Amino acid sequence: MFDFEKFSEINAKRCDEVFHKLEDWSYSDWGNAMAGECGEACNKIKKLRRGEEVDKKDIAEEVADVVGYADLLCTRLGYSLSDLVKEKFNKVSEKRGSKYRID
Repeated sequence: MFDFEKFSEINAKRCDEVFHKLEDWSYSDWGNAMAGECGEACNKIKKLRRGEEVDKKDIAEEVADVVGYADLLCTRLGYSLSDLVKEKFNKVSEKRGSKYRID
């Protein structure tokens, strides 16, 4: 099973090593990077909807980039993406009356 906590640790280290220090980018910088990747995924989905030849794996890889940037933004904000995803999922489940929860 994928370990979000380990991913977050390695993601921040890789950023510092090969790109720049996590703190060098503002919240806006990280948010814009995440939105840019989401836009790339949406553009490919739009092309697929129009009937153009698009590899679905390319779309999925853009979504994976969104997750990577979301993780870095959460880390920059001082939060754990893993903890937040679980917390938010459970909050929505409770609000909507779903029995599904993440431990």
